Amino acid sequence: MTPLLSVNNIEVIYDHVILVLKGVSLQVPKGKVVALLGANGAGKSTTLKAISNILAAERGDVTKGSIDYKNERVDKLSPNQLVKRGVIQVMEGRHCFAHLSIEDNLLTGAYTRDISNAQVKQELEKIYDYFPRLKVRRKSQAAYTSGGEQQMCAIGRAMMAKPEMVLLDEPSMGLAPQIVEEVFEIVKDLNKRENVSFLLAEQNTMVALRYSDYGYILENGRVVMDGAAEELRNNEDVKEFYLGVAANDDEERTSFKEVKSYRRRKRWLS
Repeated sequence: MTPLLSVNNIEVIYDHVILVLKGVSLQVPKGKVVALLGANGAGKSTTLKAISNILAAERGDVTKGSIDYKNERVDKLSPNQLVKRGVIQVMEGRHCFAHLSIEDNLLTGAYTRDISNAQVKQELEKIYDYFPRLKVRRKSQAAYTSGGEQQMCAIGRAMMAKPEMVLLDEPSMGLAPQIVEEVFEIVKDLNKRENVSFLLAEQNTMVALRYSDYGYILENGRVVMDGAAEELRNNEDVKEFYLGVAANDDEERTSFKEVKSYRRRKRWLS
C-alpha cells in the first residue's frame, strides 16, 4: 500500500553550511499516528518544517532527497499550496493569535475553505465536541488562557482546515502531565473518528509511544531506530536510553556514550 506521506533520504542544510538532517527517511500510512522521537536538537522539528515547506523562513533548505504526499512530489510546493492539499502543521510553542478570542482563533483555520457560514458553524461545533474546554473559554482572549487550552486551540484551528494529515510539533511541551494525557487522548480520538493521520514530533517518548502506531527515533539528524510502537516500548535499548528504565534495576544505569553494543538499524543511504 502506498503511504500517505513518504520522506525519502532527505538532507537539510541551514545557512548553506550547517548539515542538520543526514538522510532521513520515514513513512506515514493513511489513518495512522506516527511518532518522531528523540532528544532536543535531534532534528525532529526540522523534519516537520521540511515536510511543510517552511524551512526557507529560517534559512534552511532541503538539498537532497524528496518528499511525496499522496504519491506526488510536494517538496517544491509553497506552504499554502500544501495546506490546500490537506497538510497542516501545528508549530511548537502553542502559537495562537494572542489578541483574538479562542473562537476567532478557531475560525481563522477555516479561512482557506470555500464553505458557507452555516458549514463553518457546524465545523466549529464539531471542534467544541472534541475540545469541550474551548467551548467554555470561547470568548476569552487567547493570551489569557492556560497553556493546555492554547495547545488545544492550535490543534482545533488546524482541524478547522479539514486536513488529511497534521504535523504536530512537541504537543506536550510545558504542559502538566494530566493535560498532556488529555491532549494525546484528543489526538487519538481525532485520528479514529476523523481518519486524520498524524506525524508528531515529541520528546516525551513514553507518552508518544502509548498513543502512536509506529515510531522513528532520531539522533543527530539520522533515524537510528524505527518500529511498531509496541515493539519500541518493549525494546531494551529504548527503555534504557529513552524511557529511563535500566534493563537490570540492580545495576547502575549505563551512560549511552559508554555503550558500544547499542543496536541501531540505519535507514540512510551511504
